[in-house]
Amino acid sequence: MNSQTDNAIEILERLVGFDTTSRDSNLPLIDWTRDYLDGLGIESRKVMSEDGRKANLVATIGGEGDGGIVLSGHTDVVPVDGQDWHTDPFRLTRKGDRLYGRGASDMKGFIACALAAAPRLKENRLSRPVHFAFSHDEEVGCLGVGGIIDHFATAGLRPAMCLVGEPTMMRVVNAQKGCTVFHTTLKGREVHSSQIDRGVNTVYYGAELVSFIAGLAEERMQRPAPAFDPPYTTVHVGLMHGGTAVNIVPNHCEIRWEYRAVPGDDGADIRKRVQAFIEENLLPRMRKGFPEASVETIVKADVPGLAPEPDGAAETLFKRLAVRNDTEAVSYGTEGGIFQEAGMSTVICGPGDIGVAHQPNEFVDVDQISRCMDLMDRLIAHLAD
Repeated sequence: MNSQTDNAIEILERLVGFDTTSRDSNLPLIDWTRDYLDGLGIESRKVMSEDGRKANLVATIGGEGDGGIVLSGHTDVVPVDGQDWHTDPFRLTRKGDRLYGRGASDMKGFIACALAAAPRLKENRLSRPVHFAFSHDEEVGCLGVGGIIDHFATAGLRPAMCLVGEPTMMRVVNAQKGCTVFHTTLKGREVHSSQIDRGVNTVYYGAELVSFIAGLAEERMQRPAPAFDPPYTTVHVGLMHGGTAVNIVPNHCEIRWEYRAVPGDDGADIRKRVQAFIEENLLPRMRKGFPEASVETIVKADVPGLAPEPDGAAETLFKRLAVRNDTEAVSYGTEGGIFQEAGMSTVICGPGDIGVAHQPNEFVDVDQISRCMDLMDRLIAHLAD
């Protein structure tokens, strides 16, 4: 293990030590990172959330003008509540060649590698700038990264490409599914269960809606997209809740559902068909017994997919830097599609295994950190040519 890997692990230890669960502030981590960069003579800027509780951090190193490369990572992590951790999740613990801690894989490992490369990025005369883009609230719908995109536009920065360092085992990913999340709320009429003919049972109608959504899911299974696993756009209901007691007709039901669309399938017809079913089927029957009955659907998150760019700038460069001849597609969401929509050629590649992300005893292999540092070395050499 070389000194660069050791340095990255030391930084990862500091980053894991900050509890940046999405429901809480990430400012202590952001402030520590800003101080670290300041100590290297690298200027950075906090881009605050609307409520001031969280921030993105952006920094530009070297180079002049356009054509820069963004190294993107999210600072927030998912909760550890109720999980069976064998170590302190917010203290990096080494066991053999594994480094355990919340975010070790998803995705503080990549951020640590980028920060470990910062001194050499600063020391070298780079042909193009490198932009660090560390966001908040990725895990709850990629809510923070928009502030980074706005910052680039306001500052007159036009990066040419982006590397999103989500855990891919250092494989190059050029396609991901998008994800759109909905909350649907049904409101009916509450009465005693001995008088059900006078009420409007939102759980009944909610169950019909869930069944309809399940039918849409079955339909999408017949539209194969072999690069993905599973190989089709998925439609899923994750939560349904309604009612207060068995002897009360429930006047409220909430359904949380999503679709994850493969590139080329924007999924818009799914939402339209659900809304048509509500307006043409459910609501007329609900309002026969209670004219004030309602069904409201709101979009809670809308994350675009990442479309493949065969022979695109990012794919060509990072396949070479990662020493890969192939690319892969993934079904989980990242900020990649957002950077791509902003005009940057984008791929996903980072240390760690998505299979351990969000799980108890999340870890990253030391070898993965070392391989990511090798990529950083090659990036610096490429930009210093």
